Amino acid sequence: MAIQVPTELLDGSVLGILSHGDYYGYALTQKVQEDLPISESTMYPVLRRLKKDNYLTTYDEPYQGRNRRYYKITTEGQVRLAEVQDEWTDFKNKIDKLISRGDLNE
Repeated sequence: MAIQVPTELLDGSVLGILSHGDYYGYALTQKVQEDLPISESTMYPVLRRLKKDNYLTTYDEPYQGRNRRYYKITTEGQVRLAEVQDEWTDFKNKIDKLISRGDLNE
């Protein structure tokens, strides 16, 4: 995919995944990479920012002698996800109309 993923959409994608359950960082990165061409080094700043903005919390769980850091969406994160979903729907509808050369005055 040659289209760059804007920060807001990447944030919304992460929040959307986490709205269905908690993930540790590497697994979350792999989940996003199933559909978007992002690097692991891109994900961790996104997760730090979402945590700083109180959209995520973290907790550690032991796994094979090491700790895995899990990310969990907060109530504020659920609200932000709904906002991103609404903004995306509006934006997508406008782009679909432009790409299909529809009447912009409908």
